[in-house]
Amino acid sequence: MGLSTSKLNINQQQLKQLIEASLFVMAKTVSIKQLTEGVLADFSVSRSRIKAALDELQQDYQGRGVTLVSVAGGYRFQTIEMLSPYLQRLWQEKAPKYSRATLETLAVIAYRQPVTRGDIEQVRGVAVGSHIMKTLSDRNWIKIVGHKEVPGRPALYATTTEFLAYFGLDRIADLPELSDPESLAALFSGSAIYKEHLPEPETESET
Repeated sequence: MGLSTSKLNINQQQLKQLIEASLFVMAKTVSIKQLTEGVLADFSVSRSRIKAALDELQQDYQGRGVTLVSVAGGYRFQTIEMLSPYLQRLWQEKAPKYSRATLETLAVIAYRQPVTRGDIEQVRGVAVGSHIMKTLSDRNWIKIVGHKEVPGRPALYATTTEFLAYFGLDRIADLPELSDPESLAALFSGSAIYKEHLPEPETESET
C-alpha cells in the first residue's frame, strides 16, 4: 500500500505565523517558490494565498523598526534605514570599505550588463584592475554569464541575485535612471550602503 500524498490544511492566520517565523529563522531573501517547496511543502496552500499572507504581513509591520520588503524576487525582514547608524554600534567590526573605482565598476556592470572588462574600461576611461573584479566576484555581486564571440572570447559579467538583495532591488529594471555621465559615479551616493562602505578620497586618477 503506497504512502498517502494528501496535504494538510492550514488557515490564513496559521499560514501568516508560519511564513513570518520562517523568514525570521532563515534571515535571508526567500521566494514564494522556496516557501512552497520548503516549510509549506506539507500543506495544501496556493501561491495566491501565500502572496496574500505576505501582503498582510507587510501591512502588519508598517511603522515598526523591522519591515518586510520585497527584493530580488523574494521577501525578507530588515530594519528600517533610519535606524542604521544606531544599529551599527551593535557590531564591533566595521563594514568593509570599497573604493570609488570598485563601486563605479559595479555600476557599469549593473547598467550595461552583460559586459566585458574592455566594455567597462571604455566607459570609465581607465583600466579595471583584476583586484576590483575579484572583490566584486568574492562579494557575490557579479558573475560570469558567458563569453563574447570576438577574438579572445572575453568573459561577460552580469550582476547576481545577491546584488539585488543587498541593494534592496526586486529586479534590475528597478535601478534608477541615469540622466547624465556624473550620475554613474554618484549612483549609490544616496544609499546608506554606499555611505557605509565609502572610503577616504583615493589617489587613483580616474575619468
